[in-house]
Order: sequence, then structure tokens, then C-alpha cells
Amino acid sequence: MGIERRSFLKLLGVTGITLAVGRNTVAATTIDDEIEFHGVLYDSTRCLGCRTCEYECATAHKLPEPAEKIPAVRKTDETCNTVINTFKTAKGEVFIKRQCMHCNEPACAAACLTKAMHKNKTGPVTWDGDKCMGCRYCMVSCPFDSPKFEYHSANPKIQKCDMCFDRMKSEKSPACVANCPNEALLYGKRRDLIKEARRRIYEKPDLYVDQIYGEHEAGGTGWLYLSSVPIDQLGMNTNLQKSSYPELTKGFLYTVPSVFVLVPTLLLGIHQATKKNHLNQDNENE
Repeated sequence: MGIERRSFLKLLGVTGITLAVGRNTVAATTIDDEIEFHGVLYDSTRCLGCRTCEYECATAHKLPEPAEKIPAVRKTDETCNTVINTFKTAKGEVFIKRQCMHCNEPACAAACLTKAMHKNKTGPVTWDGDKCMGCRYCMVSCPFDSPKFEYHSANPKIQKCDMCFDRMKSEKSPACVANCPNEALLYGKRRDLIKEARRRIYEKPDLYVDQIYGEHEAGGTGWLYLSSVPIDQLGMNTNLQKSSYPELTKGFLYTVPSVFVLVPTLLLGIHQATKKNHLNQDNENE
């Protein structure tokens, strides 16, 4: 069944708007300096490696319960949004938590053709399944290898930490933060978390490495890290530029012809209209 005429006209209308605003559409993706993002400070010196965060995250997002026996080093995948890894260092066994970093200017959102991946004003980077067309550009572009695709699902999703966005809307902290037994996780405004991290480093210079991982990496992230050992010893990527990755393409985007600016809108319109028609056809068959 083809695209309905009404849906097609709506698509043309949106396309016309895109052509009219052109560069304003691109410019609107920049970050407003007055926006106060929220984030989480992870202090590895306080982490017990109990994996409570993994279990609570799985419960909150209706994911499979984490396995009891696990390798020392893991990555997040389509079944788990966060993992605790263990590293043996000169200062003994050190734990490190991994999840989406919620970049200030996320490469995944900049690469997403249909704006399914979105940076919210409060800080979390979230995914909208209704807008996703399954291109997986978000996975390719992420410098932290966070988004994961459900390859074996009949209705695949992009799975990753969303900082418990629904809980945040109810003014609650993320599930992992709320249930950490040793207060290794602290939720709050990003600038306040950076101040707290600096205070801890200043007061206990023998305990902490003088670095807040995530303060500047990839333009800054919502998750911030403190550690007793250099962060590269804990499997974290330290070969990242300080400016955001979308910053690399901004100059180019201003010179792109309007036909390329409207392509994402065109693709989204076709995807949504076709999806609607399939649903209507399924209902008729029932």
C-alpha cells in the first residue's frame, strides 16, 4: 500500500518549512550556555563492586537480571545499560562503572538523521523509538561505544542508559544512584558535581588522582569520574579530544545545500507514513 495523500501532503509541508529555515535548523543544535545539565559523579574510591547499580538498573528498565558469574571486564550491551568492571592496579583492586556518558553535545544525536537520539535540556540523552529508522549511525558515531542494537529482536531497539529520565521528571535521582549502598554515586547539577569533585581532590590529594574524567573529554559529559589511579588504567578512553565531536562538522553543515538539510525530514516522513499504513492494514486484516 502506498503513502496516503494526507500523509504525503503533511510531509511536503514539513519539507517546505525545512527549506525555509535551512541554516536555522542546523544552528538550533548548538548548546545553550544557560542550560543547567544534571549528571552523576562516580567516585571509584567508594565503590564496593557490589553491582547493586546493575541490578537496580535492570529492574527499573525491565531488563534481564544480571548474571552472577561475570568476567572482570565487560561492555554494556542490549541486555544491560551499566556494568561494573574490576581492574588490578598498584593500589589494589579498583572498580569502575560503565554506562552512557550523556555528552554535553552528543555525537550520537548529531549523527541521528531523524532526531530519534535527543539531548534533553535537563541533561539525559534519550532515544525515541517512534522516530528511529534503524540506521545505527548513533552507534558508529559514539566515542564511548554506548548505544547498542537489539539484533535478535523482531522489534529492535537502541538500548543504552537514559539516566532514568522518567525518574528525573518526577524529581527523583537515577535508580543506580538512589540505591548505591556506599554513596559512590552522587546526582545533581553538573557544575555542582564538578565543585564537589574538586573539593574531594583538594582535601584528599593522596587518595585521588588530580583529574575529573568527563569534565572536558569530548566537550564534557554528564557522567563524571574520580579515581585513585590514572583513569586509563581502568579501561576508559583517554584518547579523546577536548572539544565536542559535533563541533568538527558545524562549519561544513553551514555550507551544505538545503536538499541535504531536508533529507532527514524526508526520511522520517516516509518512515512514519509507511509505518501508519502498515498498522492500518494490520487492523483491517484482523
